[in-house]
Amino acid sequence: MTATLAHTRAHICPASDLQADDHMPVVIVGGGACGLTAALALHRMGVECVVLERDAFAAGSTALSSGFIPAPCTQTQQAQGITDSVEAFAADIQAKAHGQAAPHLVQAYAQNIGPAMDALAEHHGLPWQVLDNFLYPGHSAHRMHAVPEKTGAGLMSRLQAAADAAGVVVLTQAQVTELWADEAQRIQGVGFVRPDGQTERIRCDAVLLACNGFGGATAMVKDLLPEMAEATYAGHVGNDGSAIAWGQQLGARLADLGAYQGHGSWAVPQGALISWALMMEGGVQINAQGQRFHDETQGYSEAAVHVLAQPGGVAWNVFDDALLAFAQGFPDFVAAQGAGAVQHAADANALAQLIGCPPDDLLATLNAVQPGTDPATGRTFQRALQAPFHAIKVTGALFHTQGGLDIDAHTRVLRQDGTPLPNLLAAGGAARGVSGQAVWGYLSGNGLLSAIAGGHIAAHNMQQILKDTP
Repeated sequence: MTATLAHTRAHICPASDLQADDHMPVVIVGGGACGLTAALALHRMGVECVVLERDAFAAGSTALSSGFIPAPCTQTQQAQGITDSVEAFAADIQAKAHGQAAPHLVQAYAQNIGPAMDALAEHHGLPWQVLDNFLYPGHSAHRMHAVPEKTGAGLMSRLQAAADAAGVVVLTQAQVTELWADEAQRIQGVGFVRPDGQTERIRCDAVLLACNGFGGATAMVKDLLPEMAEATYAGHVGNDGSAIAWGQQLGARLADLGAYQGHGSWAVPQGALISWALMMEGGVQINAQGQRFHDETQGYSEAAVHVLAQPGGVAWNVFDDALLAFAQGFPDFVAAQGAGAVQHAADANALAQLIGCPPDDLLATLNAVQPGTDPATGRTFQRALQAPFHAIKVTGALFHTQGGLDIDAHTRVLRQDGTPLPNLLAAGGAARGVSGQAVWGYLSGNGLLSAIAGGHIAAHNMQQILKDTP
């Protein structure tokens, strides 16, 4: 599969023409979780860097996420008495991806995410907590970490505060459009556009692309992810495929372009993410005909495709009082509820009227939600739902892509022949992830896993690159 070249201003320029007086050892393109994690790690190693962020403040895709990060063997996990292992986590990643995830990245990320999380806690004060009251789909242990706010925005604000405290230079409103490369494909500098339209340039010794994927590039999504061509895009508009465009111009290899994170629980018309924990704890999705249509516990990513295939491309998340109380422990849910996303029905007939479906069909669907295994979808229920009911109208959405530049275990960008480019690295959404080749390969938290573990790995490798640079 080949990628449509992203329609961005991203281009490669000959280093022999570069005119720039300023120099920085490392330039990081993108100020999300990946970029800031790498910058903080470089700071701890005494390596100077600058983070170039296109927006007015660092947020990116991370701020739009739930902010939950899976990691085994962290100090936080151990403090909560949770038993886990790198091997178990790696096995869970591959099981979800049907064995199609890049083995070298699965191992590298599973090994490095724990140390990365511990370093952020120990050196920069990020107060992790493990969500231990439910298991996200595909995980065999409680390993989902969050900051107290339990939001992606909360995670980003704490990473930004850590960067500020460390004196990390984060230059905002600086959209990188140019990479300057010599004949050996070594990146010698970058150019970025400022708010006044002027382009500034800086020389460097290594570059990390932490600028996410191509979810905001309509033509690329239509070409590479046709099932999502008409889906709501709930990711960051800055995900325009720039990393892929630069890579293609350098002759880099691409991988896993059919992989992405969808979500089958995007509230409409409010435009809010509804936690999939509702489904995992016993909620169901019902279509306009009053029927369930999949096993909701398989995963929220592939649920996006299932929901979009329903009449009108919508479904209703249905749950009861006990689940409502549970969901109100998530700030994102509380915000969605405040925006009017949650509607109420005293009984099955009122719920049918709300959904607009045949009452008898809906009643049969609800009556089938009983302790045991549902023969139609294979889902196992622990209990029945009890009236009164609550419902949220949702659609399927595209959040971020999981394919991109092919990288090795050190996050070095690879050429077509598999050899690494001299000093160009990529991590997070800019590179291939560990979700295999399709939507169903996405294990909960894979996006932030590759961002934080990848940023951590990239920083240590860039330190070595600088040592080896004449």
